[in-house]
Amino acid sequence: MNTSFRQAATTALCLSAAACVLPAAAQSTVQLSGLVDAAARSVSNQGRGSVKSLVSGSNSTSRLVVRGTEELGGGLSASFWLEHGIALDTGTPTATGFWDRRSTLSLSSKRLGELRMGRDYVPTYLNWVRFDVFSHVGVAGSNNSVSATPLGPIRSAFGSAANTTVRASNTLQFHLPKGLGGWEGQLMLAAGEGSGNKLVGARLAYAVGPLSFSAARAQTDNANTTSGKFTDTAVGGTWSLGFLRANAVWRQFKQNQSKQTNLMVSGAVPVSTGEVKFSMVRVDLDGRVGSTSVDPNGSTHLGLGYVHTLSKRSVLYGTYSRISNRGASTYQVPGGPAGLAGGGRSTGYELGMRHNF
Repeated sequence: MNTSFRQAATTALCLSAAACVLPAAAQSTVQLSGLVDAAARSVSNQGRGSVKSLVSGSNSTSRLVVRGTEELGGGLSASFWLEHGIALDTGTPTATGFWDRRSTLSLSSKRLGELRMGRDYVPTYLNWVRFDVFSHVGVAGSNNSVSATPLGPIRSAFGSAANTTVRASNTLQFHLPKGLGGWEGQLMLAAGEGSGNKLVGARLAYAVGPLSFSAARAQTDNANTTSGKFTDTAVGGTWSLGFLRANAVWRQFKQNQSKQTNLMVSGAVPVSTGEVKFSMVRVDLDGRVGSTSVDPNGSTHLGLGYVHTLSKRSVLYGTYSRISNRGASTYQVPGGPAGLAGGGRSTGYELGMRHNF
């Protein structure tokens, strides 16, 4: 980790030195954008009935984004990205932190790459979600399987506290520059600032023609637990055939004596007025959490959806999902009735609209 910090510091010094010799003339832009997304949802849990609701962010998370860039000359630029999550159904924030989704400041060089600081997505999440045709949201999103429930390595490492499977705070990142013959990559370091989550992660991807492959790994040290390091590894690929975009990705969480292995296969088929999407996520838990064996636990999550394009900014969508649990697992579609028994089944569907601005 010390070597990684030295490498990141060296890159920062190079970018800073280059910025110091530039003339004062600069051109800057600030952009306000975002999207609003709402859907009617119905979720049934085996033996517990059903719940109908209006929800936000089922095709893509409702958000408000403020971005700015200043061209410094000589191929250098300074930029920021602030992103706030919105629960459209209630008009409230999606988290206690106002810029909960992203808050970053960057110094970029077309030749050297980008140095980025702040709260952002971790490399392993980026390497997982790029292969999820349902964008990790809604009744069919893989977020319903890659979660802290039921008992497994994520809960063992973090309990009910914020974890590092999606985002991390206090990060310092380096991103490779564009134009490297299909290669892209990043390195992320996150300071725990005490006994919290200290993370180091990296991602490397390569694209050639219709094929792309990527791999990422992250490790979190959490001094608040005695169970050791939490590791997160993801490897995946895409094959774009024109009439079909096919994805496959494998992701594994490990914590002490337990692990959660996730395999997702997904695809999207363009049609004249939109896109048909499908996915399958299989989850297998192994090992022990304390004195409890989680070996027989897991789930299979199936999703099917259609997105109908109204314009460049607006779409209608419909999605169906079913989660079948094994053992004591209680993975479920969000928004359903409480009390699903271990090994039970959860199903859901939703009809909604999304508008970008």
